[in-house]
Amino acid sequence: MKTRYLILILFIFSIASIFIGVKEISLLDLYHLKWSEMEILFLSRIPRLISIVVAGAGMSISGLIMQQITQNKFVSPTTAATIDSAKLGILISLILFPSQSTIAKMLVSFSFALGGSFMFMTILKRIKYKSAVIIPLLGIMIGNVIDSITTFFAYRYDLVQNINSWLQGNFSMVIKGRYEILYVSMPLVLIAFAYSSKFTLAGMGEEFSINLGLNYKRIVNLGISIVALISSIVVITVGRIPFLGLIIPNIVSMYQGDNLEKNILPTALCGAIFLLICDILARVIIYPYEISIGLTVGVIGSFAFLYLLIRRYR
Repeated sequence: MKTRYLILILFIFSIASIFIGVKEISLLDLYHLKWSEMEILFLSRIPRLISIVVAGAGMSISGLIMQQITQNKFVSPTTAATIDSAKLGILISLILFPSQSTIAKMLVSFSFALGGSFMFMTILKRIKYKSAVIIPLLGIMIGNVIDSITTFFAYRYDLVQNINSWLQGNFSMVIKGRYEILYVSMPLVLIAFAYSSKFTLAGMGEEFSINLGLNYKRIVNLGISIVALISSIVVITVGRIPFLGLIIPNIVSMYQGDNLEKNILPTALCGAIFLLICDILARVIIYPYEISIGLTVGVIGSFAFLYLLIRRYR
């Protein structure tokens, strides 16, 4: 995959995203923008575009790191109990700290996401038979248990509608002042780039990487922390986005192999492009109304996931 082509595609869809919406704004309008049109661009359209690109790149890189660490192509934040744990953390913050800021809720969500991810990795170490299917099924089972606990307490405290609306996965509510927390994920992505070679070594196995002089536990813990923090930021800002961290790294590795250091930039770009395309489709399918981005990504991602399964086991 040529990086310059991916950047060009991302630029084209970014321009298209800015000019798609209920309020029609054309390229010709840029020369004589009205105040109302400037407000739409700078308070809604551009923040939405930034949040889509950051969320798409961040979640795709998170999936790539999880797959490298676990040595399994079907592991991602959605199949390793990370997202479900973050959801439980948001519920706990709504119950115990309802008046706290979004950053405080994000920290609670991060702590739960981190705990859920480490629990998954701990259980994974105790399993002897580690097939490509068993490991993600284990993560899904753990995630469903955590999700059941979340649902129980949500019913108990009458917060079902709150938690469902919060985690719907929707970019329509992204405006200036409500998405800036996503910027926190940018330095995390840079850290992932800086440690990409070490994540690649960690993916070769604990014994092999230790023999090469790598501090395996520290790198794994760093990778899990990056994944948990990015996941909690995206969940609390945008909502739950399924399949993104699962299918994008697989698609990139089909063309470029399994070297994380080589794949990390194309994965980030492809994740941003994929999420941007899904968002554009969500806005135009039933225009002028809008479909949830979680639904759009879920439908397209499920077909892509089935294709990956068939391709791997045919």
